[in-house]
Amino acid sequence: MRKTTRKKIAPVVITVAVVLYMIPLVLMVLSVLGEANAAALPIMLLYAVLGGAVIVGVIRALLQRLDEIDGGEEEDASQY
Repeated sequence: MRKTTRKKIAPVVITVAVVLYMIPLVLMVLSVLGEANAAALPIMLLYAVLGGAVIVGVIRALLQRLDEIDGGEEEDASQY
């Protein structure tokens, strides 16, 4: 296994874990939206949007990390 492939395992595993944790929470909030009264509706929408933002942010961070690993930035920095 290449050295860069081993470095990619942890970020991918953590991303999958966070996404698998957040998806049910967002789906629960969205399922309750139909039953929520008018006062709770903005708060429930906020929770759903924040959960979606967490998922998008984690996936974006994963993609950036994989680009860093592929670019060899750690190997370049270890020379100094």
